[in-house]
Amino acid sequence: MLQQGGQHYHHHPLKTRGEINFAFSLAFQPIIDFKNHEINSFEALIRGPYGECAQSVLNRVSDENISHFDEVSRWKAIELASRLKIRRRLNINLSARGLYQVDLNITATFQASLDIGFPVNNIIFEITESESLTDSRSLVRNLKLLQEFGFMTAIDDFGMGYSGLKLLLEYQPNFIKLDRHLISNIYQDSVKQSIFSGIRKMCENLSIDMVAEGIEKIEEFEWLRNAGINYFQGYYFARPAFEALPRVDFQAYC
Repeated sequence: MLQQGGQHYHHHPLKTRGEINFAFSLAFQPIIDFKNHEINSFEALIRGPYGECAQSVLNRVSDENISHFDEVSRWKAIELASRLKIRRRLNINLSARGLYQVDLNITATFQASLDIGFPVNNIIFEITESESLTDSRSLVRNLKLLQEFGFMTAIDDFGMGYSGLKLLLEYQPNFIKLDRHLISNIYQDSVKQSIFSGIRKMCENLSIDMVAEGIEKIEEFEWLRNAGINYFQGYYFARPAFEALPRVDFQAYC
């Protein structure tokens, strides 16, 4: 039994291995579709039971309970998104260990989505490029399995490592989320601009949508918008809202 917002919370009966003996919940941050002036999706972000930072929860995740924690957090994200009546897509982070155990537990996420009534094809699994992607054969197989179930995928933190490029040789996700370190002050950094141009050309050729995450300054937003980016995420638009959906004033950015 978990707690959410200070109240007892029972996790989904599909959860099997061990118990998570600490409370946690989620916040949601929008990903903006600027071209159409609408919210494309909401990313579910781990928080403490009263909105504490993610690290306060992740510090209690161990090798013994990480698989079960991932499974419970996925279901909680879907359940809370459904309760908040999210009509857009939902981004859920998938850990490195979760990637290699997709065939064992992703069916539980699929079943939870069906049980709750949240469309499977509205779920986007985010894979972090900086995580250790050691067994590429298993990884690609499981990413394709996610596709077969109807889920979408995104490579998070793209541009600051090499594993993402290696992965693209065998698998093309629906989205690539550009790393904050590449985005930061890009408007005045010619090296970052050159790297961005190469990634943009590659994504265009592979029909992959790009998301600029970590936008904090109007200069970053305006440079990337003029460079052809349509999808944005960051404090400049909205901070994560605890157990709620933040609003975005699109008129302020026209």
